[in-house]
Amino acid sequence: MSARLYWEDFEPGSVTVYGPRLVTREEIVAFAAEFDPQPMHLDEMAARDTMLGGLGASGWHMCCIFMRIIADGFVLNSSSMGGPGVEETRWLAPLRPGTQVRVRAKVLEARASKSRPEMGLVKFEYLLVDDADTPLMSLTTTQMFGRRQPGVAA
Repeated sequence: MSARLYWEDFEPGSVTVYGPRLVTREEIVAFAAEFDPQPMHLDEMAARDTMLGGLGASGWHMCCIFMRIIADGFVLNSSSMGGPGVEETRWLAPLRPGTQVRVRAKVLEARASKSRPEMGLVKFEYLLVDDADTPLMSLTTTQMFGRRQPGVAA
């Protein structure tokens, strides 16, 4: 396992890729049956007549897959303190069964907290991409991380 990550480790402009993860038909259908039971996520035949044109994962399932990939990729080995919310999520293309996905994380900015010297904020642009590097989902969010040296000017 790599060294624990702190706010100081996130350089604006840096890009890191996490994954891959194979998404199966069974996983797509099971998630949809429990949380998003729309035809395009449940049944190939019914999905043909929808805007997806075939079976595809729920956008909410894509968000959960994304979270698992970044949790395994770096969040669980960091000083993560959560985040104040997601600024934007876009579902750009269907996630089909049998697709390997990865997350591309680009650091847009990193700034020290003015009110909490033990914390810094990192704004990310994330892309969930398939085998051909086609963006399936984008997500922009700010995450809070503990600082290696609280209160030291950055």
